[in-house]
Amino acid sequence: MNEKIRVLIVDDSLLFRKVLIDNLSKNPNIEVIGYAIDAFDAEKKIPLLKPDVVTVDVEMPRLNGIDFVKKLLPIYAVPVILVSSLNLNVFEALSAGAVDFVRKPDMTTGNSSSTFLNTLMSKIFIASRAKIKVPQTAPVVPKHTLSSGRPFSLNAYNTVIGIGASTGGTEATLQVLKNLPADTPGIVVTQHMPEGFTKMYADRLNRLCQMSVKEAQSGDIIERGQVLIAPGDLQMKVVRVGSRYSVSCYSGEKVSGHRPSVDVLFQSIADTAGPNSVGIIMTGMGRDGADGLLSMKKKGAFTIGQDAESCVVYGMPMVAYNIGAVVTQTSCANISNVLLKHLYSL
Repeated sequence: MNEKIRVLIVDDSLLFRKVLIDNLSKNPNIEVIGYAIDAFDAEKKIPLLKPDVVTVDVEMPRLNGIDFVKKLLPIYAVPVILVSSLNLNVFEALSAGAVDFVRKPDMTTGNSSSTFLNTLMSKIFIASRAKIKVPQTAPVVPKHTLSSGRPFSLNAYNTVIGIGASTGGTEATLQVLKNLPADTPGIVVTQHMPEGFTKMYADRLNRLCQMSVKEAQSGDIIERGQVLIAPGDLQMKVVRVGSRYSVSCYSGEKVSGHRPSVDVLFQSIADTAGPNSVGIIMTGMGRDGADGLLSMKKKGAFTIGQDAESCVVYGMPMVAYNIGAVVTQTSCANISNVLLKHLYSL
């Protein structure tokens, strides 16, 4: 990289600030241009220092990181990475436009600190290229009020739908799922997310979507009206059980640098469901899912890629499109329409 990524650290802990400053400064591609001790301090320094990326502690006095993001982004469209313990409210900040989050390290485990720092650095690089999307507030449709209007065919109900996403994907996936009727054929989702947060994410989607959503467990059947979210730090694949499909969740090696991996999910769908499947690849850095989506397409699956304009990071969908894995490319807002049109044609 020609220029260093300018980072502002917002954290009320002197010790944690020092850890971040000392370690991030060791990276030749990162310049820590300053720090703020709370949200109000940050509010003054951001227009002066003009950082490329801001890291924000979620738990801060006076004004927490969630409310700070909601207040900040409509004024300064700067990429924000949240540093959070296991906190449901992190999804509120992502909904408000934060790019991503990193789980705070558990100092009782050996390599958690180094893993945290490596993950944070990686997300800083991604955030520096991200498009900031500040959503317009809109009322959430109450659960189970949408109807398909007409039933899907048996062929449609025998279809397995796979969704894969990374950076920006928590809100993008919500945008797709909330526009699907309650009786939509079963969906399996791999979203790059740490252990613990996937359960909270699934619970949040379950409150906001017409379909039922849960964190997957091995043996769960893929069935109409239900969405299964891959558990953090486990791989998830689709397996055939007689005439039905279920999921297997297991602690395997990382694939394409991830666990859970979109490639693992998509490849398993290609192997088990073949032409009776739909693959949807959405916003995220890297190429996880591209090869798996190509395998699905080669087996006769219908595949959809999110377009560049609507992605927070146009990485995974771009690679998939460039290698010929995408049948149809469209905006995030239109993916549900494209999917339903395909399902009704079966």
